[in-house]
Amino acid sequence: MIRTTIVNVVATASLNQKVDLPQIGKLPNVRYDPNLYRGHVAYVKTPTMRGKVNVFDSGTMISIGTTGEEDASNDLQQVKAMLAEAGLIHPIPLEVRIQNIVATVNFGKPVDVERVSEKLHGVYEPEQFPGAIVRINEPYRATALLFASGQAVVLGTKSIGQLDIIVETLSMTLQ
Repeated sequence: MIRTTIVNVVATASLNQKVDLPQIGKLPNVRYDPNLYRGHVAYVKTPTMRGKVNVFDSGTMISIGTTGEEDASNDLQQVKAMLAEAGLIHPIPLEVRIQNIVATVNFGKPVDVERVSEKLHGVYEPEQFPGAIVRINEPYRATALLFASGQAVVLGTKSIGQLDIIVETLSMTLQ
């Protein structure tokens, strides 16, 4: 039985306006240090958030650390609402975009990493890294790190549906 576990969803949204990070830094649950990244980013993590949101002075927000698309979207919406409530931005509808989903996969059986690497035109150099690095371009772009134990890390998909298809594609190749 194949078991897939999402470990990180990265999502972005734009406030479509510049933000005053020193003012945002005064809010509770916000970390702003002007010495970090030349003062271009603040970090928001409230007790109700599943991940963390980075807010850039350009108005771009990045959600990291959630394990679901909805959680990432909710975190971004929560930060937007917090900033609007504090009067630091004009509220706007957010267009949330999933940029990357990282998942671990257990195929439930050992993998002949060398054979799979050759079949999928991957890179397998056991002296440098104990797994095969496989780039998948069809039907979606993703990268998989395959290990002889039957474990894998899949990254680069932009939806759960894409992730499921990539895992199925890999599973068919392993047979």
